[in-house]
Amino acid sequence: MNAGAWTRAPEGLVILIRLTPKSARDEICGLEQLSDGRTVVKAKVRATPEKGEANEATLRLLASALGAPRSHATLLSGATNRLKTIRVHGDADATEARLRQMLADVGGPSRARKPKKAQDGS
Repeated sequence: MNAGAWTRAPEGLVILIRLTPKSARDEICGLEQLSDGRTVVKAKVRATPEKGEANEATLRLLASALGAPRSHATLLSGATNRLKTIRVHGDADATEARLRQMLADVGGPSRARKPKKAQDGS
């Protein structure tokens, strides 16, 4: 279930991304629910948010992760915002299947954060 993180369009898939620039690595981190209830795909890129560098890095990252050429990813909105709307052109069924698989792989146990041990002083 995507709960609104993406929608199907005749020309492909439209994906809502929450981007963190200046990160340690380029990665898709999974799904995240915003305070207003919207669900987004969370992504991080090493690029800085200057001169469109983070936007370009995000488009490259998403296209690569979905097995699409960079030219198939287009920024629709959010050029100066952390929330970005990106369209990935191509077969919506195939793109959605790859996105779902990618998110399932990211959410696997190897990526899960270990709970902190309680320190009760004993």
